Amino acid sequence: MRKIVLMTLIAVLVWLSACKENKEYKLVWQDEFDYVGLPDSSKWAYDQEGNPHGWGNNEAQFYTNSRRENAWVEDGKLHIIAVNEAYEGKEFTSARLMSKADWQHGRVEVRAKLPKGIGTWSAIWMMPGGWTFNDGNWPNIGEIDIMEHVGYDLGTIHASAHSKDYQWQAGTQQTATVKIPHVDSLFYTYALEWTADSLKAFVDDQQYFAYANEGLGEDKWPYEKPFYLLLNLAVGGAWGSVEGIDTLSFPQTMEVDYVRIYQK
Repeated sequence: MRKIVLMTLIAVLVWLSACKENKEYKLVWQDEFDYVGLPDSSKWAYDQEGNPHGWGNNEAQFYTNSRRENAWVEDGKLHIIAVNEAYEGKEFTSARLMSKADWQHGRVEVRAKLPKGIGTWSAIWMMPGGWTFNDGNWPNIGEIDIMEHVGYDLGTIHASAHSKDYQWQAGTQQTATVKIPHVDSLFYTYALEWTADSLKAFVDDQQYFAYANEGLGEDKWPYEKPFYLLLNLAVGGAWGSVEGIDTLSFPQTMEVDYVRIYQK
């Protein structure tokens, strides 16, 4: 009996501690997509700079600007749609949205349902404020991948951190994966908790990635500056087309229920 009481007390204390920690976060930015039309232009811009260069990954899509066929809000959801169509010399169109705000530290939550078509490469990620594709100097400036998913490996969710010393070309990136069922039919909350000490990634409440600041400088930890958020659905590329592109499966859509940014 005493053992049961003690275990119950411990569980209550853990719960109270979690509640206290959660209360430290305050909502500072959000898009609930409770409107109909193009993504809110006061919150989102369209990233197109890398189109002529295949975004450095030999990607097959052209990211468009303010085009209903590729980015549209309806039924309380943002729809990012990859379409199999000839456009500006590419075989596909899609959208790559970037937030007009940036933040240093906090909790990022994006509730989304992912595409499953072979050849799709969906992502929720962050880059340094003010940085654009044409600025180069990647990955030295840093990149935080909250969620990446390729259609040929359905249900495997990746989180990563890239820097000068930790990058995928050398196979040294800080990364982890988790297997999640029905990502193409159910919404999950893909989250990042970012402090001066660590990066942690979650699917709903399940933490599966953690990278602690080693205190060894910017070459390993370039994350002490504001970052903005990107949402995109790529087609093909060095990773997305490892098993080819199933053209007959398109259009493919990433749906986003909400985006919420919290800070302490």
